[in-house]
Amino acid sequence: MYERFFGLTKAPFSIVPDPDCLHLTKQHADAISGLAFGVLERKGYLVITAEAGLGKTTALRVLSNLLQESRIATSVIVAPTLTPSEFLEMAMLNFGFKDIPASKAQRLKKLEEFLVKLDAQDRTAALIVDEAHQLSADLLEEIRLLGNLESAERKLLQIVLGGQEDLDDHLNLPELWQLKQRITVRVSLRPLHRDSTAEYIHFRWMRAGGAEPVPFTIEAIDAIANWSRGVPRLINVICDNALLVAFSETTRKIDLEFVREACHELAIASPPVTRALGDATTEALSGGEASILSLIDQVPASEDATVANDPERGFVWKRWRDSKRRRSRSRTGFLLLKEP
Repeated sequence: MYERFFGLTKAPFSIVPDPDCLHLTKQHADAISGLAFGVLERKGYLVITAEAGLGKTTALRVLSNLLQESRIATSVIVAPTLTPSEFLEMAMLNFGFKDIPASKAQRLKKLEEFLVKLDAQDRTAALIVDEAHQLSADLLEEIRLLGNLESAERKLLQIVLGGQEDLDDHLNLPELWQLKQRITVRVSLRPLHRDSTAEYIHFRWMRAGGAEPVPFTIEAIDAIANWSRGVPRLINVICDNALLVAFSETTRKIDLEFVREACHELAIASPPVTRALGDATTEALSGGEASILSLIDQVPASEDATVANDPERGFVWKRWRDSKRRRSRSRTGFLLLKEP
């Protein structure tokens, strides 16, 4: 909708995966490299975990492409809420099997023959399972048994499990102790810090045909980093909506106000308060908007000196205090480290 207005060739912050807008941070690249190394070295079982929205599925997609380029037979399962029989059938279909027997024993025999044939060609096979935190304990045990397909020297099937942090809880179940013992490579993804968030926004903007500089002000990027908590999916959603708000106002500069409005419309919780609150502050916050406004207006002059001594917050407080638009700003803005 706003692409032409901002001189873009496509939407820069779409949540639909776009290979041209793929931005791999160092931690993503390290995670993919670690998993690829584990598969190539036939380590057996590998696990990647991450909070929702941090790019786990993207990392697994890149891993799959890399493995296929290395002539590794790859089967990717992205909807693992299947019965054990359906799971095995899906894995074989994704390996390219056309004629799949109805008998489980015959399926396992055909799969083993397929893996032995690959091994004779000095090739291997990888089974990649996304959203593995949704797997039942019974199905995870079936996957463990698939990993038992091996030659005298090495594993014939490499298994990569990707899931949210709940996957770790599943693997800690007593009945899955044997599977956990066999995990040889484990990686995790963390939220982006502020500088990585800025790099991510710049990269996506430029890949969408945007011109320098990016339309987001420094304060806006700080706010996006705080509200998104470093989750790429949320960064995309906030930036997309902030651009839409700016488009509706026919302005090509996205400042803090547009980010705040976008987050409000999306019902994204405010960033956590970054300093301890006194009893009066806590009481005012629980008493509603009127109490908060009253508290702001009654902040003692001594607060200027207290905050001014804090190099990280002094300039923020002064800008907020001197603003002519105080009442139109966030009611708790003066409490937030990065938000004037």
